Amino acid sequence: QVQLEESGGGMVQAGDSLRLSCAHSGRGFYDYTMAWFRQAPGKERGFVAAITGTGDTIHYSDSVRGRFTISRDNSRNTAYLQMNSLKPEDTAVYYCARRRTGAYYYNLEKEYNYWGQGTQVTVSS
Repeated sequence: QVQLEESGGGMVQAGDSLRLSCAHSGRGFYDYTMAWFRQAPGKERGFVAAITGTGDTIHYSDSVRGRFTISRDNSRNTAYLQMNSLKPEDTAVYYCARRRTGAYYYNLEKEYNYWGQGTQVTVSS
């Protein structure tokens, strides 16, 4: 049984940093692309970043590129999202997700079949 659990969210000020973690339970973590999505109040959930199983390919949304860094430690079955230079518009619930086998797109929710419960990030100005 696969479970994903996010941690590391909180309330910070603009310009601060946070690191989110996503702990994966179950087999085969290293075989799967992991991603972060976020959902701001009143908005649809959107793609943030993705990293392949080996970590050799990474994608970012335009809104976070250069400020956020996705990484993973396959020995710890954990994915991370380092968020620097946070802005109020980064306020959202952040979800980690595992991409399903055979998926084509990396930035669409439908390509991910396991999700965590989310962790709240609030950035004040």
